[in-house]
Amino acid sequence: MNETNNEPGLPARLAAQRLVASVLGKARALDEAFADEVTKGALRDAAAADKGFARAIAGTTLRHLGEIDLIFSRLIEKPLPKRAGPTQTILRTAIAEILFLGVAPHAAVDLAVEAAASDTDARHFKSLVNAALRRLTREADTLRNGIDAERASLPDWLWKSWVKSYGEEAARATIRSQWREAPLDITVKVEADRALWAERLGAKLMPTGSLRLEAGGRIEALPGFEEGAWWVQDLAAAIPARLLGDVKGRDVLDLCAAPGGKTLELASMGANVTALDRSPQRLDRLRRNLARTGLDAGIVVEDAARWQPGRTWDFILLDAPCTATGTARRHPDVLYLKTHADRDRLSALQTRILDHAARLLSVGGTLVYCTCSLERQEGPDQIERFLYRHANFARRPIEAAEVGGLAELVTPEGDLRTLPCHLAEEGGMDGFYAARLIRRT
Repeated sequence: MNETNNEPGLPARLAAQRLVASVLGKARALDEAFADEVTKGALRDAAAADKGFARAIAGTTLRHLGEIDLIFSRLIEKPLPKRAGPTQTILRTAIAEILFLGVAPHAAVDLAVEAAASDTDARHFKSLVNAALRRLTREADTLRNGIDAERASLPDWLWKSWVKSYGEEAARATIRSQWREAPLDITVKVEADRALWAERLGAKLMPTGSLRLEAGGRIEALPGFEEGAWWVQDLAAAIPARLLGDVKGRDVLDLCAAPGGKTLELASMGANVTALDRSPQRLDRLRRNLARTGLDAGIVVEDAARWQPGRTWDFILLDAPCTATGTARRHPDVLYLKTHADRDRLSALQTRILDHAARLLSVGGTLVYCTCSLERQEGPDQIERFLYRHANFARRPIEAAEVGGLAELVTPEGDLRTLPCHLAEEGGMDGFYAARLIRRT
């Protein structure tokens, strides 16, 4: 992206800096912080280009934060004092612009200095900002020399976890895939209309049945959105619901259902869906999407680990709460908001919900457990422990034909394991795990 007189300027950069500060300083999700900027912040009346550019700067900064901070430490030899205010964030986002977004260096430098000058604390450090960034433009290769950008992109606990689980080569490929902006994947309501909507949208029909477009622009403005012909859903996230098989006319329980992409899938497959989640706010989004698509599902606001409905189901889908480390390509903030303590806490919660779900499944029924995490504790380890506790359950292995013939997505045990680097040349996919279980007695 080259900076021109028509491109977003200072307001977009100030917004991006606030977004990064919200994630790293206040532990707020990037989506949440961005929504506030757009609805009641400085971006409320901004042009679409300003909004998109602010989000791109913030997302790119977080994707490359490890390398950016190593470069920062070479540019600024002494730690900045607390009275420097947002100076570090101004520099971080400007480095992202220059090195990773292709913004004209002079524009990035000048506007970073303007950003510093506009803040009561950072204004005293605008000369430092100017000098540091001008040095970066002259000595970028030297300043980056010796930096392992892939290793720097992950906190220590995640690096160790991914290398142990998948090997260093796959871990590095996964990290590289997270540096790219994710494409837009959609699920079409009527399966027979996939080719039609692929043509209308200029999208590619992927092996698993999802449609893929280049990201960018307003989703609401795309053909078919208003009439509810499709919804946004990552390719990997669209697989687990289909692993239940033919559910037409059958009762299906969707546990931890919000925000509801899998509920929409099941309803579009003709199932009688009961969608349960403990968050009324998140379920509101599902209600809106059901109304837009003309699909129907029963909605229950309850705790999935405690709900006592007084009946069982033949089909249950459990998309369990997790660290969501498999979604970093779309949500780079997750790498800095989640810790190994969160993984352990959520793993314990998954165990409680999974054990309760087992009691809600009829004899002979099918339960699909899934998470958008890359952590073994939230995936295969969880299932191994479950099968040890529940001798009346067994795996029903997933076959390559069920995932578009992509055999690399199926583990030797017969589970689904997608990595962000799968289909890398076509834009990758989120990291997902799923296991299909049957209750024998």
